[in-house]
Formats: sequence, structure tokens, C-alpha cells
Amino acid sequence: MIPVVRSEEVARAHGAGAPVVALETAILCHGLPRPLNLEAARAAEAAIREECATPATCAVLDGCLRIGLEEPDLESLSRAEGVAKLSRADLAPCLAAGRTGALTVAATMIAARLAGIEVFATGGIGGVHPGASMSFDVSADLHELSRTPVTVVASGVKSILDVPATLEVLETLGVPVIATGQDDLPAFWSRASGLAAPLRMDDPAEIARSHRMRAALGLEGGQLVANPPPAEIAADEMAPLIARATREAREVRGKAVTPWILARLVELTEGRTLRVNVDLVVSNARLAARIARELSALPRDSP
Repeated sequence: MIPVVRSEEVARAHGAGAPVVALETAILCHGLPRPLNLEAARAAEAAIREECATPATCAVLDGCLRIGLEEPDLESLSRAEGVAKLSRADLAPCLAAGRTGALTVAATMIAARLAGIEVFATGGIGGVHPGASMSFDVSADLHELSRTPVTVVASGVKSILDVPATLEVLETLGVPVIATGQDDLPAFWSRASGLAAPLRMDDPAEIARSHRMRAALGLEGGQLVANPPPAEIAADEMAPLIARATREAREVRGKAVTPWILARLVELTEGRTLRVNVDLVVSNARLAARIARELSALPRDSP
């Protein structure tokens, strides 16, 4: 039996058929420094509640998959050292061993599906790393989007990655990539990537109907909704800094690569990437809540 426990708030919302939005914990434990990590987590939850939906921050605590964290757990995770970073490959072993872990995009999608949650908000998704033709370094997020029926709201692909290659992989995997509010695909810290998004939908109700239509057609997987950041650092300013940080990270391997580069970019931008990161996480949570609200008004089998 899978050890899944919903918080009281999430259980009430689920029982009433009210909108719920999943949130990850990799940002809390690995993506942002203290105390900004807890500030961002609280602000994302507050934005969801302001939109009349319920936040469900997901983590593994002592071998239990928790869907919705109480404030003491959120605070404890924000201060914890050495918390495992869980993706699809690590989730089951962590649960079986009774350990604690923070959930990435892929793992949060799995948790959301198990809990019957259809919408998930994050900062940016993983993707194809530069040089992946030799290293084969491709995020599990992409395949999870192709197999797990959750709509993910993010500010596009993390711009430290090979964004054009990531977009190609998502197309190959049959994942709808939907920009909102603009035709250009956002690039995490920047509103414009120079790449046209395959689809554009500005109305949360239309995005919700698209989610339902995929289910009605029997299509596997979810949708990626690319929401531009409310404030930005222009792509032409970020590009040379990303190139420098990537060069300096050549000796870093595995899951440590992305956090290392992100931390270096904080230094190179004198902290500006942190503030943009927090703002976009909150903005994505707000949009996700609006989509979840529209979904809750539709029958589950509605096209």
C-alpha cells in the first residue's frame, strides 16, 4: 500500500470537489537559499488561497508521501540539511526506506496524480542540458510530462538548458506547450526566448478544457503552460552569464549541476535572479489556481 497522507486542508478540499494545486519542495530544499526559500513557499501558497483554491505542497517525510504540508513541516524542511532530491527514479526507494525527500517536477507530478490533483505550479521545468548529445543529460521532467496527466504551469524551460532542443523533445513526446499572454516561449528569467510557442491560450477556462479533452481522447500525459515572468532579466543580458556559469560547472555532475549553476548566477547577477525567481513562482501559482478553479467546474469526463 502506498503511504499517502493528505493534510486536513487538502482532504477537505478534495472531498468537496474544490480546486487544489500541487506545489513542489525541491525549490524549498535545493533551489533557493534561506530564508528566501520559506518566503517563496509561503507566498505561493498564499497566492493559491487568494484565488479560492487550496495549495498542496508535496514532500516525502519519514517514508510517507505528504500531500499538503502544515506550517511546522514547511519550516522544518526549509531549514533541513542533506534532504534527498527526488525524481521518478528515487521516489519509491525513498518511501521504502522511510526517508525524507524533496520532490522535483517529475516526482510532484506523480504525487499529484496519486492524490487526484490535476494542476501543478513550479518555477521552470528541466530539459535537455547543453552537450546532451554526448552526456545524454536530459531531465526526467520531459518524459513525465508525456505520461502523467497533470497540467504544469511554469515560466518555460530553465534558460540554463538547451531550450530549442527541449522544445523539440517535448514535440516528439506529444506534450502540448502552451504560452499564455504572448506568442513567444518564455525563458524562465526572461519573457522572450526568441522561440515561438507551439500554442497560445490566454484563458484559464480554455486551458482547462484542453486538459479535459486530452483525457477524453485517451491521450497520455499532461500539458506545459508557459507563463511569462511578471518581471524579467532580458535574455541578451542573461545569455553571457549563463554561458560563463555553464563553463565553470564542467566538473559538476548529475543532480548537482542545475543547483550549482543557479547559485553561480545569483552571484553574477548580484541576487537579481533570486527575486525574479520568487516572483515567477508566485505568478505561476496564481495562474495554476485559476486553471484548477475552471477544472473543478467541469465534470471529470467532460471534453
